[in-house]
Amino acid sequence: MYVAVKGGERAIEASWRLLDKARRGDTRLAELSVAQIREQLRLAVARVMTEGSVYDEELAALAIKQAAGDLVEAIFLLRAYRTTLPRFGYTQPIDTEAMQVERRISATFKDVPGGQLLGATYDYTQRLLDFALLAEGHGDSEATTPSARSSQSGAPEAEAMPRVVSLLDKEGLIEQERPTPIASEPGDLSREPLAFPASRATRLQNLARGDEGFLLAMGYATQRGYAHSHPFAGEIRFGTIAVEMELDELGETVEIGDIDMTECQMINQFAGSGAVPPTFTQGYGLAFGHSERKAMAMALVDRALRAEELGETLASPTQDIEFMLSHSDNVEASGFVQHLKLPHYVDFQSELELVRRLRAQHVVQAAQRDADQDNDQQEQAA
Repeated sequence: MYVAVKGGERAIEASWRLLDKARRGDTRLAELSVAQIREQLRLAVARVMTEGSVYDEELAALAIKQAAGDLVEAIFLLRAYRTTLPRFGYTQPIDTEAMQVERRISATFKDVPGGQLLGATYDYTQRLLDFALLAEGHGDSEATTPSARSSQSGAPEAEAMPRVVSLLDKEGLIEQERPTPIASEPGDLSREPLAFPASRATRLQNLARGDEGFLLAMGYATQRGYAHSHPFAGEIRFGTIAVEMELDELGETVEIGDIDMTECQMINQFAGSGAVPPTFTQGYGLAFGHSERKAMAMALVDRALRAEELGETLASPTQDIEFMLSHSDNVEASGFVQHLKLPHYVDFQSELELVRRLRAQHVVQAAQRDADQDNDQQEQAA
C-alpha cells in the first residue's frame, strides 16, 4: 500500500489529533470498549481476522476501534501488525469434520446425519429494525428461547458431525480431494508473493484473504451466467475446531487451542469428459469465525476458477485466475485507489501543459480548416 510522504509535519500531527477526536465522538457518551466490540460485533471481528490473516479476536476488535469501524482499514492495521510477529512453526492441518458444530445446514438433503442445526443466524429474521435495541441494557439477560435444533435426536448443542458430501462420496458421485504422499507442500501466500500459474491451494489462500464484497459480487456474477454455475449448498457449518502443533522437544503433537471457523462446500454438476464420467464437483470456502457469506462467496469463486482444469470453456472474468486473484485483495485495492489522494502536482502540471498545447494546436487547425473552406467556396463561386 502507498504510504504518504511526510510533508508539513505540523499539519499531519494536527490531523492525527483531529482523528483521535473524531474517533472518540461525543465525550458525554460512554466510550466503546474493545471487549464490547469483541463480544457484540463478532461478525465484524470475524471478517477482520479472516482478511487480516490473524486469528486474534482482541486484536481484531482493537483494530476495529482504532479504525472507527472502517473494516478495510482495520484489516490493513491487523495485517501490518502481523508482519511484526515471529513465526514459531506450522500447525497441523485442521480436521473440519471433527468440528464441534454450533450451526450446520444443507440445501441438498433434508435429513442428514446429525440433523439440520439452525443455530444463531439472521437467515430466519424479517429484517425489520428492532427499536427495542435503542433501550440501554436491552438484551443483557440470558436468552430463554428454546434450542434452534431441528433434529429431535437430543444431542448436545456442539458435537462432531460427518460431512453431508460423504453421502454422495459413498456412491462415487462427487470428487474428493485426499492428501497423497507425493503431494507438494502448499506455498504460504503471507510470506511469498503471488505468482502465476497459481495452484488451487494458493488460490484458496488468496480468496480467504480477499475482500468479502468483491467475492460476493463475483460469486453473484457466476450465478447470473458469467460462468454458467448455479450450485447447491452441500453444507455450511460453523463451530469450534482444535488446533494442533507438533513439538520437536516432545516428539509428539499437542493441542494448543481452539478456533471458531466457518466452512462451505458447494456442489456443482459436471458433465464429465472422455476419461471422467458425469459427476459432481466442489467449490470450497473456509473463514475464521462466523463468516457464512464470505465462505459461500469464496466457494462460488473457487469453483469458477477451476474451469480450465475441468476442461470447461473460459468465457468470463470470474474464470480468469489472474484477473480474480490480482484484484481481490482489499488492502492492495484500497492502497492503489487511495494513493490518488497523495500529491501529484508535478504529474498534473505536465498533463495540464500538454492539454493547453493540444488545445492551442486545435485552435490553429480549426482556423486553417475554416480558411480552406472559405477558399473553396470562393473558387466555386468564381
